[in-house]
Amino acid sequence: MSHKRVSDEIVTKFLINTCRLRPRLSKHIVEAVIWCGKLATVHPGDDAEVDLILLITGSVAEFYIEPMLPLVGDIDMMFHRSDELAIPRGHPPPTQLPDEFSNNVKVCEIVDSHLPGYVYLELRYLLSDCTENGKFSNFEYCHGLWLSNINHHTGDGSDELNIHGPALLTDYSNTTLLSIDKVPCIRCLSWPPQAADWPTRHRNYDWPDSATVDRVVSNGCDLVGKTHPLYRQDEWMSKHQFRLSFSRAEIVLLNSWMPVQQIVYHMLRVFVKTERFTDSGNNSEPCALSNYHIKTLMLWACELKSSSFWIIDLNLIRICVKLLHTLSVWLKDGRCPNYFVNNCNLIDNSFDVEMVSNQLMSIDQAWLSTWFLNSYMQTCFSLCPDNLSTLFHNVSTNTNLQSAVSAVVDWRLNSALKDTWFGLQLVEITIALVISHRSLTVQSCNYLMTEVRKMYSLLTVYFTAAVFLHVAYKIPRISFTNELMDVLSTLAGHSIRTHCRPSQCSSELSLSKATKLMKVIANSSHSTMQLIEIELSKAYLYRALRCKDSDSDFIYCLANIYLAVLYYTTGHYQMAIDHCTLVMRSQDYSQCSSHVVQGELLPKIDDDIDSVLGLSVFYQYVRTAALN
Repeated sequence: MSHKRVSDEIVTKFLINTCRLRPRLSKHIVEAVIWCGKLATVHPGDDAEVDLILLITGSVAEFYIEPMLPLVGDIDMMFHRSDELAIPRGHPPPTQLPDEFSNNVKVCEIVDSHLPGYVYLELRYLLSDCTENGKFSNFEYCHGLWLSNINHHTGDGSDELNIHGPALLTDYSNTTLLSIDKVPCIRCLSWPPQAADWPTRHRNYDWPDSATVDRVVSNGCDLVGKTHPLYRQDEWMSKHQFRLSFSRAEIVLLNSWMPVQQIVYHMLRVFVKTERFTDSGNNSEPCALSNYHIKTLMLWACELKSSSFWIIDLNLIRICVKLLHTLSVWLKDGRCPNYFVNNCNLIDNSFDVEMVSNQLMSIDQAWLSTWFLNSYMQTCFSLCPDNLSTLFHNVSTNTNLQSAVSAVVDWRLNSALKDTWFGLQLVEITIALVISHRSLTVQSCNYLMTEVRKMYSLLTVYFTAAVFLHVAYKIPRISFTNELMDVLSTLAGHSIRTHCRPSQCSSELSLSKATKLMKVIANSSHSTMQLIEIELSKAYLYRALRCKDSDSDFIYCLANIYLAVLYYTTGHYQMAIDHCTLVMRSQDYSQCSSHVVQGELLPKIDDDIDSVLGLSVFYQYVRTAALN
């Protein structure tokens, strides 16, 4: 067996066996989730009706492997305002939106530019006044109002931001925390016509499969404020051009890759970043290739190559060399085709493509395997305990090298449980700190609860307990505010719309929230959570009675009747009688017949009582129908 072949096998064995499936409790995921939870409490411009909607992107979201060399250099996230939305040109304005959106939403139409993948946004509609059935009405703007692509400060109170292209960078490089790249965007819920060919194009090897394609398309896309490099000096286009972003699609696609494909992607990224292709060029020149070029190369390779390319006679070095040569051909031809948008070229004239192309084409398996042995693996060995890292000092023979690799692989496998334990401790401490130092909102509570469940389902119990303790601490100091009540309702698993019309922020809305909880209570068995839901329902009903419009007859009657029901359920019979008495003493309670008690909210008491109640309702119905 040749020395080259042995080296390839050693590198392949090392990477395959040291790349673990990343635990959901990794430090990077915990940091990303907590940062997003923090930003979810922000109201841009101090507008309480507007939220920031967060999405974790980049390496944290795309990789499910955990090699020895860190995949994550910073935390990438995108955010859009809850009062902005984009739709394809010619599409009618939506009548319904997800609950995360505000009650007043500015809708822009996506207008094509002469550059594939780059568009403009024309302000066209204002969605407003959500009706009782959850539908929006719309009002048209005058034509010719174009959205600016200029970044706005998030108002999150973080350290000073540096602007890098469309991203807002918060630099924590001098601390143990990862830096944060936040990219403001405009959300589009539809798959854009500019990429209409992608879902239906012919694929020889069934990747991505139809289910993955459907999932990608259903996620829509985003638009980020970025001008094409050729037009950065143009006065108008530099301020109004947007680029289509398919980050949501890429997260789904990369997570559908085989582990070997993710490992190859990692290897190529490390190689390009480390070498920067500056050996024969000016070191002051910027890196010629970006992660996005490598990602695009991998996306096309996964679609155009059969599974045998990746798994038959597995040799990671061979795969990397072939892909680097493909990239070399692209550069020589001056084209790097966007994976989603036809005729969109990711190569521009900002670097010497011919020089980089020649460098890539000159790479062979022997050179690349030596590079990974001397650069990548040496760095990995330095991260091991001293008794293992010293093994790399004496690897003059293949036998010694293989022994050293086997020792590191064993250590890596045996340390997995300890790393998970450290991750669990980190997330517990971090959750407690975030809850105690930030004012939780319905938005942030929903987000954190969802992400904590993804990390480790049992952690939701810890999160729930921490939030309850936080609310209990807050109540004596700031009273049981509307926001705290809504947070507890969210925590109990009952959806509370983040935004409401001014006309809905009233006794009627509080009554509606109480009845939703009561419906759950009536169908659940006795438990601690049921008692909490009962007390929360009471709080909403008392809030309804305290609202300025609570003098409405039906609100007064229904709220007191439901309070009587809840007190009866918990055995407080005198309180139940007192609230019934308040209704009976009301002068106009007989006029409330248009708003009747909902039977499904009443707890089951006794079969005979249920029969009597049923007969009385039936009698009232017959009497009303007969006497009109």
